[in-house]
Amino acid sequence: MADNQTRLKTLEFAESSHMIADRMIRDILPMSFTAIPCVSIQRQARIEESIGLLIPYLESMADSLIVTDDKNYPIGVVGGREIIEKILANSSQSAFEGEIEKIMSPTVTKITGTSTIRNIIQEWQKTGRAFSILPNSIGGFSVISARKMLEVGKISMTDMRISELPKKKILTFGNNTTVEKVINTMLKNKTRKLLLENTNQFISDRIIIEKIASDLNYLRNARNFLEMSIVGFGLEYAKVISKDIMVNELASIMFGMQHPYAIFKDQVISPWDICLALLSDQMQEYD
Repeated sequence: MADNQTRLKTLEFAESSHMIADRMIRDILPMSFTAIPCVSIQRQARIEESIGLLIPYLESMADSLIVTDDKNYPIGVVGGREIIEKILANSSQSAFEGEIEKIMSPTVTKITGTSTIRNIIQEWQKTGRAFSILPNSIGGFSVISARKMLEVGKISMTDMRISELPKKKILTFGNNTTVEKVINTMLKNKTRKLLLENTNQFISDRIIIEKIASDLNYLRNARNFLEMSIVGFGLEYAKVISKDIMVNELASIMFGMQHPYAIFKDQVISPWDICLALLSDQMQEYD
């Protein structure tokens, strides 16, 4: 009897609404889908200058820099990944002397207001970067990122609880883990955050880059940077979720966080996990 009631509930839920994944971004967020302007820098800019511009935007709605040509046309992207890859290859101050064009990713994902949520996220799955640009009404480009998709998640109708999100291996580091090992783990596993074992503290590419630019003055004040212990880098705290709340509730909580990252029992949840949840038929649009 209980199983029949559950199936009936699910059927009624599906029939009364529409999958949010199949809706166009302009229809879901009509007032804000072009609200976040992309942050750009010209290709001949120095890497050090570019990092200084990038840091305030990491993990924000903008998240990455768009590299432009001499006519201000987008030709590449620079985010946390490109910076830590460069540092891993050259951990001296000379790493920041070249032009940003030399380390940028040439893949720029462009969408339009008619792109569906599904199309956008599936394209991100292909490129490995949750970041797209789209033309705006003032002749420039705006940004849609994983952080922006939290806004879609929080206005979705769903009966999906966070315990139903796919579980993934929690990647951790220890008190004596070096910067080199942390960066290698991030790049190998295509993740931007790692947890300090047995805690809710985390390190991210943003924290590492901030440390390099501020305290270490672009490694002018550092020796053997890659051998340094990561725990001295000002770790931050993930939000601990104690109840098995709905995914849209979690998206709303994370949307209000400066650097969204959550822990529920034995799983960690990032904005990317909310993006993947949006592809589910349990994530619906309100009538």
